[in-house]
Amino acid sequence: MDITYDYYRIFYYVTTYKSFSKAAKVLGSNQPNITHFMNNLENQLGCRLFVRSNRGVTLTQEGELLYQHVRIAYQQLHAAEVELAGKRSMESGSVTISASEIALHLLILQVMADFRKAYPGIRIRLSNHSTPETIQEVKDGLVDLAVVSTPADIPSTLKSTALMDFTDIMVVSSAHKELCEEPIHLAEMQDYPLICLGKGTKSYEFFSNFYQRFGLKLNPDIEAGTIHQILPMVVYDLGIGFLPENVGIEALEDGKIIKVPLIEKIPQRQICLVESKRTPLSIAANALKQFINNYIETKLKDKA
Repeated sequence: MDITYDYYRIFYYVTTYKSFSKAAKVLGSNQPNITHFMNNLENQLGCRLFVRSNRGVTLTQEGELLYQHVRIAYQQLHAAEVELAGKRSMESGSVTISASEIALHLLILQVMADFRKAYPGIRIRLSNHSTPETIQEVKDGLVDLAVVSTPADIPSTLKSTALMDFTDIMVVSSAHKELCEEPIHLAEMQDYPLICLGKGTKSYEFFSNFYQRFGLKLNPDIEAGTIHQILPMVVYDLGIGFLPENVGIEALEDGKIIKVPLIEKIPQRQICLVESKRTPLSIAANALKQFINNYIETKLKDKA
């Protein structure tokens, strides 16, 4: 009789649960069948592996020696089975992610493009909302992950992980080069029309607090729906605006807009990953999370 994988698998479970009946239950078999297999294994190996009693079974010295090898082998085989199952699911799984406006343009669009190339079989569902709405989607279980910009109010049932820092700048049309010749106070910009994201967004709240710190009131003339609506409005000299520096970098390099050298320093903000503490991530969602983290690490190394 050849000793097959099944014999060692049953031996592993009997040893783990110290009982033939418990092992049979876990394996979906019955005690007589399990006993028969273990008797055959002992006969084939020519030694006793178990000491049987009313309290269950314990290993003999020979059984203990065998178990040390079987345990390692079984755990390695089980890990391989899990990994292969994971790869199969990555060929046909799905992941849902929500991103706030700034997080979408600073990070998620590029990550999603790279992720789709790496896992073409994964269906990606991406939604774009304000930070509060995006966080609510995670809380309600509508999405697997969310990526938002700060400030963000994170409920205790969710976990937030900082991914990257970013800096906002004040910009004006190239028609106002005189504003960029010397450092200027925020108060001196009050007479210029202001463009910003609308009320209800965390960006509006952020800049409202920034203005209040210096005894000023945020009073926009134009409330934009998206970051990329602000940029052309500034280019066409409809007003001054605040943009994440990376969003406006091409227009700055082309000379279409100019950075205003504010004396008051705008606080740094962060892009954060938000997930549920209660609901485990699917294999596909976990892969996306790792993909985002790897992307950030690579980006930081490139900057170093």
